[in-house]
Amino acid sequence: MSNIFGKSFRITTWGESHGDAVGVIIDGCPPGIDLSVETIQEQLNRRRPAQSDISTQRKEADKAEILSGVFEGKTLGTPISICVWNSDAKSKDYEEMRSLYRPSHADYTYQAKYGIRNWKGGGRSSARETIGRVASGAVANLFIEKEYKTEILAYVKTISTINSNVEIKNLDSTSIESNIVRCPDQSAAKIMINAIKEARKSGDSLGGIIECVIRNCPIGLGEPVFDKLEADLSKAILSIPACKGFEIGSGFEGTRLKGSEHNDDFYMEGERVRTRTNNSGGIQGGISNGEDIIFRAAFKPTATIMKPQETVDSSGRSVEMKGRGRHDPCVLPRAVPIVESMVALTLADHAIRQRGQVGTT
Repeated sequence: MSNIFGKSFRITTWGESHGDAVGVIIDGCPPGIDLSVETIQEQLNRRRPAQSDISTQRKEADKAEILSGVFEGKTLGTPISICVWNSDAKSKDYEEMRSLYRPSHADYTYQAKYGIRNWKGGGRSSARETIGRVASGAVANLFIEKEYKTEILAYVKTISTINSNVEIKNLDSTSIESNIVRCPDQSAAKIMINAIKEARKSGDSLGGIIECVIRNCPIGLGEPVFDKLEADLSKAILSIPACKGFEIGSGFEGTRLKGSEHNDDFYMEGERVRTRTNNSGGIQGGISNGEDIIFRAAFKPTATIMKPQETVDSSGRSVEMKGRGRHDPCVLPRAVPIVESMVALTLADHAIRQRGQVGTT
């Protein structure tokens, strides 16, 4: 089972939902980057449970500990190990899951693939694994901010059928963090929050779409064949639990246009080549072109719901079950920092790889 992401800036996440701890090892981070545990903690606080009344009520401080790779506030270039201890696991809530396969979870497929699974809280398939992604993403983000002044902003665009109206050019972190659903459209956010609360009250869940914009991405990131930048971004985002779709630039809507309507015309702005439109979403031929990279990610409704559902157990018997444990009625608000982290990790990896290209100065 591979748990490694990246080629030059590599991470290995470890730990299970109800184990003693979860964390990450970062290998390939350049030396000399200012890094404090507070920077990591700030991002983990955005991901942690029980941060609002529309998230899971599992009470975890998610306090990060840096175990290696940092000296006197700077990265050493050696492996950075970050650990977060679990403190509020309630494994008894999952006792009946020893033999039951929860609908739309990884229970059956893990059992079929490995012949063994950790049924407590979903084990490795739990979104608690993403703590390591967010912690390492905070480090990756420091690197790309320092080197390129790159800015990554993700926000909740849609919850169920509730759409927001957001001008990408006006997007900023303050407006995103101004409410618990992380949607900068305040009127839409109120409707979204109420819808999530109603879904939780009825024992159900909701899905939606997160949109992300990357500003000041350096030109030239990405490889022209298998490691296209959008391909690696899509892998990064689709690896997030509950993510079921990815589109970049015009995406599926672009199929409705003619080539003459969809092509991004070039023009010169001083000494810089620019495009008049951005249907390509900031990437052409698998390589970043300097325009904003804009993509959207679709997240399914949370699989654990408190309504009766039909399933089977490990003996093949039909069983009716209801979800147990503490779960988000909608994963999107807490998924926003995870999306940003996976983007930062992908860009940091490609930026370091680009430095090693022949002829690069």
